[in-house]
Amino acid sequence: MRESVAVKHSDAEAAKSTADDVVQAFSQSVAAGERSDQPYPHWVLRACLPADTIEDILALPFPAPSLEGVSGKRELHNKTRKYFDAENRAAYPVCEAVAEAFQDKRVTGLIEKTFGTDLDGTYLRIEFAQDTDGFWLEPHSDLGVKSFTMLLYLSTDPSHSDLGTDIYDADKNHVGRSPFESNAAMIFVPADNTFHGFEKRPIKGVRVSLIINYVTDEWRAREQLAFPEAPIG
Repeated sequence: MRESVAVKHSDAEAAKSTADDVVQAFSQSVAAGERSDQPYPHWVLRACLPADTIEDILALPFPAPSLEGVSGKRELHNKTRKYFDAENRAAYPVCEAVAEAFQDKRVTGLIEKTFGTDLDGTYLRIEFAQDTDGFWLEPHSDLGVKSFTMLLYLSTDPSHSDLGTDIYDADKNHVGRSPFESNAAMIFVPADNTFHGFEKRPIKGVRVSLIINYVTDEWRAREQLAFPEAPIG
């Protein structure tokens, strides 16, 4: 049974694309995805969501938080992080549409089949990330309570073309960088060698992305989840 949330959207315009539209766009994106096995299996997808869904997400009225001179791990700023959680699903139709799509069995089944992961009993978590100059992330693998990671790039500034995710080998040597294009994504299934991060470099404006994960029942911050009472499966 899906969590019961009163979705009123009284303060926001209706989403231009429905959850079904998002399902269809993502499914087509997966079919055209590009896989690389070095240094670990990962995929690059393009046109992941309907174009007007990207527009709606970028229009969300969430100010970019200040780094306050500290970076290296996202959890250092837990108090200012934003999610497509129950509250924001109720307030913003685009959050509801995207969350409903990634909760949909058509999407979760496709993810399991294409990327080789088991989502049964996991929970959807979608973070709206806004990174500003001074941001960096140390290499990390996501191994543990995450069963799937999708880093969906959103911002449209041409100067962001070199702001993709940095990729490392098992010894944490830098070996590559995913392409940063609006509505493109890097996907991988966390393992002990899936090291990725963000080398510190200039960021003009705000680097905007969605971080889409399915996490196990061990995830403690239930308030971050899209449907905290509705596991996949």
